[in-house]
Amino acid sequence: WFAGDWTAEGERLFCLPWAGGGTAAYLGWRERLAGTANVMAVRLPGREDRAAEPPLKSMEESVEALVKAIEPHLGRPFSFFGHSMGAAMAFELARKLREKGLALPRMLIVSAARAPVFRIGHQAPPDPPRLEFIEELKRLEGIPASALDDARLLEIALPALEADARLYRRYVYQPGEPLSLPIVAYRGASDPNVGEQHTTRWAEMTTGKFAERVFAGGHFYLDESRDDLIAAIRDDLTRA
Repeated sequence: WFAGDWTAEGERLFCLPWAGGGTAAYLGWRERLAGTANVMAVRLPGREDRAAEPPLKSMEESVEALVKAIEPHLGRPFSFFGHSMGAAMAFELARKLREKGLALPRMLIVSAARAPVFRIGHQAPPDPPRLEFIEELKRLEGIPASALDDARLLEIALPALEADARLYRRYVYQPGEPLSLPIVAYRGASDPNVGEQHTTRWAEMTTGKFAERVFAGGHFYLDESRDDLIAAIRDDLTRA
């Protein structure tokens, strides 16, 4: 479930992936965040060395499985970072930890994601045909350009990507008591699907501190603004 070094000292930053995402991008942050956080990337079923495992089918199933996986590792301070689908998953994971009376993250960093209030009473549209799905990904920047430009890589990534998109498409937010931990919402300035009107409402998800950060780039600003992103994570975790 996790890729990283459990023996490294310091706060753990559990990083949850976007639809179809793996651990490689997050593991590239380890050296840059050393001394501030120990990056532990979440590897979901259906990708990388778990490619043979069936993908998770719902947000509820995902969160329950993640709680079981993460519970033995909550003995030291930790925070969550989630990008796109991973942001919703990190949020629901924090809520589930609270429900079970387990340790909570010090901070939740949600990236490139609309606030859950936009999923109240959500009615999922039908799953699109594959070609239509790919075109929609291109339009919304729903997958890194490097994958779209490589037919072989795209073919490998599509099963997990389609499964995750189906999971996220069907996610419905059930309103409840706000969290009490700090939430910081990150987004790309030119993200075609997530704007200020979507991220400001993450403030409603907590009674704790809330802040926003905007970076140059679109939905996958993570590469274009990597230096600024790493500096922001370091600053936010230090201030928490």
